[in-house]
Amino acid sequence: MNDELRREAEQLRETLRRHEYLYYVLDQPEISDAEYDGLMRRLQRLEEEHPELATADSPTRRVGGKPREGFVKVPHSAPMLSLDNALNEAELREFDNRVRSLLKGEPFRYTAELKLDGLSLAALYSGGVLARAVTRGDGQVGEDVTENARTIRSLPLRVNGAPQDFEVRGEAIMNREAFERLNAERDRLGQPRYANPRNSAAGSLRVLDPSITAARQLDFFADLYLRGGRPACESHWESLEELGRLGFKVNPNRRLCGSFEELLEFCREWDSKRDELPYEIDGVVAKVDAVPQQLALGWTAKAPRWAIAFKYPARKAETVVESIEVQVGRSGALTPVAHLKPVPVAGVMVARATLHNEDEIARLGVSAGDTVEIERRGEVIPKVVRVVRQGEERRPFRMPAQCPVCGGEVVREEGESASRCINTNCPARLKESVRYFASRGVMDIDGLGEALVEQLVDRGLVKSVADIYDLKAGDLAALERMGARSAAKVAANIERSRSQPLARVLNGLGIPFVGERTASILADTFGSLDAIAQADLETLQTAEEVGPKVAHSIYGYFREPRNRELVERLRKAGLQFTQAPKKKTGGALAGSTFVLTGTLPHLTREEAKARIEAAGGKVSGSVSRKTRYVVAGEDAGSKLDKARELGVEVIGEERLLELLAGA
Repeated sequence: MNDELRREAEQLRETLRRHEYLYYVLDQPEISDAEYDGLMRRLQRLEEEHPELATADSPTRRVGGKPREGFVKVPHSAPMLSLDNALNEAELREFDNRVRSLLKGEPFRYTAELKLDGLSLAALYSGGVLARAVTRGDGQVGEDVTENARTIRSLPLRVNGAPQDFEVRGEAIMNREAFERLNAERDRLGQPRYANPRNSAAGSLRVLDPSITAARQLDFFADLYLRGGRPACESHWESLEELGRLGFKVNPNRRLCGSFEELLEFCREWDSKRDELPYEIDGVVAKVDAVPQQLALGWTAKAPRWAIAFKYPARKAETVVESIEVQVGRSGALTPVAHLKPVPVAGVMVARATLHNEDEIARLGVSAGDTVEIERRGEVIPKVVRVVRQGEERRPFRMPAQCPVCGGEVVREEGESASRCINTNCPARLKESVRYFASRGVMDIDGLGEALVEQLVDRGLVKSVADIYDLKAGDLAALERMGARSAAKVAANIERSRSQPLARVLNGLGIPFVGERTASILADTFGSLDAIAQADLETLQTAEEVGPKVAHSIYGYFREPRNRELVERLRKAGLQFTQAPKKKTGGALAGSTFVLTGTLPHLTREEAKARIEAAGGKVSGSVSRKTRYVVAGEDAGSKLDKARELGVEVIGEERLLELLAGA
């Protein structure tokens, strides 16, 4: 090997790393894009001609590697928990009071940071080189997106002067300019626009082809420095400063607050200035700064007690309802949708908002032609809040008697808010059913999205969800905007979905009132789809949380001939119809179902739930005759009334603690 070539390659890598840092982290470029591209092309050529020169941390790795088959699940070194929210200043003050009470007057400070609207990401380094990047997932286990994360130029591939092994957590975001550029390209291609930068960032990190991620130009802000799954510094502020020294991009808009008033001032300041930022924020994160105090305050089952997210109020705007139309869902439900005169709300152009059902339209008193106030709750979902003024030529909404898609009869059952198309062969119902069946969390067939499903149904290739398993790569490759490689990926994902567990298959059937949780309970209780299908109403109700309404829905579903035909086709396709029934956990509270209502004096609801389940008990969200105890605190609501009506024993926190102590 020519030593001169080796030295040149290493010098090029160091030069490119320096210019990446100047451009993407400090925003202080020293050379033109053309000069940078010239250096990159020279390094690429050297590594292609001499593969032994390539290194894992080379800047050439950012352009996007080979497409992958799927994402591997990876456990986190320490849980990536979500934060509790404070929705107004009063709730933020309540959080401050709780911290002061728990610290018993001990002085402390807050670190206040902008709450970036993106996707949480953990980057693990080994020997100073990026070894793995993992999404937050469920907080305990995430997905390995390393190849995609390498394309983020503000995420260092190599860190000099750092410990050999460490972890950095932060937020992967898409700034407003990149988001608008992406939507403009989708407009040009006739593809649906993305709703907001956060969803776009999340989707871009989860595509199977890293070159797509690279083209979308994500950014990364670091906000936590860990070693061995624990904070690497004695304070959070010190951690942020150290991350900046190591070359990570750290948001400069932060403040160390010595009092609650300083924290409140910071929150108010950025509420008024957030539109000046090049990226979306939806609030401020406040953390007790000293790590020993964080450890003393501890965690609930789902969130730290030493941190909170102060959420800014939803953005509102006024616009005109141009028309009200209905869309048909997979259950046949007809949902009225307001088509609005497009209006910008929190940086996103809003042109549609769901009106849910006839009752909601009546409550709002809204008609086409009215001027309405809309808001984006959580900066995402558009909602009509109220009618500001009635239009001069109002056009009141009436639910159609026939389905607008298939012409089938529309009925509204007594006691239900939804009107439904009763034609099970309705194309709109079929498209929604196929999309749901293939979605993440159900059969997880990556690539089988809205545009592809539209084509498959419209061309008659899919007339039932079972037809998915008859598709071949050649069928998919013949569709618009589907090349051979993309078709092969989707076909492989369809094949992989055959091994999804029973609970997901059951969820994918689309039985009314049977979602992810109920499907899991049924699978754990009965162990096979056949046992569920053959069970009578009484047997079905032996499953936790399955009452008469849900039991009737399940029972009726499996007695419909077309549904039984679908089940048999899925059986022949090789889907999983059995699993080992879940073993009953032991514990002194095993077999006892609890319902929590109101605010307990000392335990949070999450803490109470975790302790009950640890003792073998079950916590349900609704009161039924199978409920053993209702634990009632202050401001208990309708669940307490229901318990008294059914004669269920009502206890307080003191009695609950006695039961737990006995356990």
